[in-house]
Amino acid sequence: MHTILPFLLAIIVAIVLLQMLATKLKVAYPILLVIAGLLISFIPGLPILRINPDLIFFIFLPPLLFEAAWTISFKEMKKWWRIIGSFAFLVVFFTAFSVAITVNHLIPGFTIALGFLLGGIVSPPDAVSTGAIMKFVKIPKSTSAILEGESLLNDASSLIIFRFALVAVGTGQFIWQEATMDFFWMVLGGIAIGLILAWLFVQAHKNLPTDAPSDIALTLVEPYFMYWIAEQVHASGVLAVVAGGLYLSAKRMIFLNSASRIKGYSVWESFVFILNGMVFFIIGLELPEITEGLRTEGIPIKTAIGYGLLVTLVLILARIISSYAAMISTLIFRPSVAPRMGSRNLRYYMPLFLGWTGMRGVVSLAAALSIPVYLDNGFPFPHRNLILFITFVVILVTLVVQGLTLPYLIKRIKMYTVYGTNEDEEERVRKKIKHQLKEHIYHFLKTRYDSDLHDNRSVQRIVKMWEERTETNEEDWMNEKTKTLFIEMLQSQRELLNEINKDLSINEEIIRQQLYQLDLEEERLKIV
Repeated sequence: MHTILPFLLAIIVAIVLLQMLATKLKVAYPILLVIAGLLISFIPGLPILRINPDLIFFIFLPPLLFEAAWTISFKEMKKWWRIIGSFAFLVVFFTAFSVAITVNHLIPGFTIALGFLLGGIVSPPDAVSTGAIMKFVKIPKSTSAILEGESLLNDASSLIIFRFALVAVGTGQFIWQEATMDFFWMVLGGIAIGLILAWLFVQAHKNLPTDAPSDIALTLVEPYFMYWIAEQVHASGVLAVVAGGLYLSAKRMIFLNSASRIKGYSVWESFVFILNGMVFFIIGLELPEITEGLRTEGIPIKTAIGYGLLVTLVLILARIISSYAAMISTLIFRPSVAPRMGSRNLRYYMPLFLGWTGMRGVVSLAAALSIPVYLDNGFPFPHRNLILFITFVVILVTLVVQGLTLPYLIKRIKMYTVYGTNEDEEERVRKKIKHQLKEHIYHFLKTRYDSDLHDNRSVQRIVKMWEERTETNEEDWMNEKTKTLFIEMLQSQRELLNEINKDLSINEEIIRQQLYQLDLEEERLKIV
């Protein structure tokens, strides 16, 4: 412990420094973290960082999925649910099937069950890598929503494939009837458990005398509870966390106060950043141990690299083919729901872009490392080290090759300038919403506090301030009456913003920015 702890602290410091360097170089930080972990692993004398495979999912996945569900726009997910669903389920299944067939024919000793196991591991793209790259390039909001929604759900579909394949490898048989029943229970049971627990957590936040620190502490343990309880009854812990996270996100304005929302945002941002950084570092650090396992099995490194590159090629081609198939089927059967393109050429480039956003990362590594070392009968798990090595090659190649070339591809096809909401349009919407808020508050004061306009000078000043849109310079204008009035005004503005957000044409990110500003204003009032 005294050896590992300083090593872990040093990794966290390295993560922070590499993230700064990545921002300066305008490179997605997961790329640098993987390369740095790989280089550090060759330093002699470093302690070997081993994590119990059974704890990989439980440590990393619940908070990462919960944070993703908390930040995604559920309105945008509903808007593009068809293409999100096809990418999150159909494309993942097709990709896993393609990998299974390929490795079964080309890698000696790989059964169909092992092929589906590997396919389930490497099929889901990594949201963290894609999100990190999107910070340096601009893409249409609809495309961003599709990628975020897909990344939230494809983890569940890929891990379901992984779990069934793991059972098939261990038992040597696959019963379709039982698998079908188990599949529906995993999906429906996971969603139901997540929603029930999320509702209970909302009641706890609302009815217990919590403050900001206790609210944040509860949100940190909630995803672990959802995941653990769902897994105990053999439902999908991933879907439980996703469903519960979406429910809590939709109710955040009800059960969390402004202080909890503001402080919780910073805490979660730092927590998830460290978790992501640790995982990508582990990817690099694990390679020497994996290659040593290959040597013991008598598999040459060059041969294993070839297998890894082969699987990577299959993944890229399967995703691109699926993207074009989805586009063609949508244009034929449901042209009314297809995203509008600014040009015919862009229509053909869009599937290529979606197909090229398939960087692998956290989920693939966690799934690969969770493969047991031994089967239930005591025999070593077949080709475990080769599966780990192929997964590492897939992650490294997709991160470096696709991650570094994706910004160039986006600029090359001019996605943002041709199609999507531009900055001028967003600024126009933002100004319109601010104007609506000002008008709303003025009418709110005139109707609700009309009787106070004649005998309360503080209220008169507030009305005049909003009417003339100027700030008073007097220092003694704030008292308990006006402070209560201001807090009611802020709550009324929140209600108006929630109504405005029902308009599907409004970017929800703008609404969330305005809500955050209201939270900041409320906290400022509390210390006046």
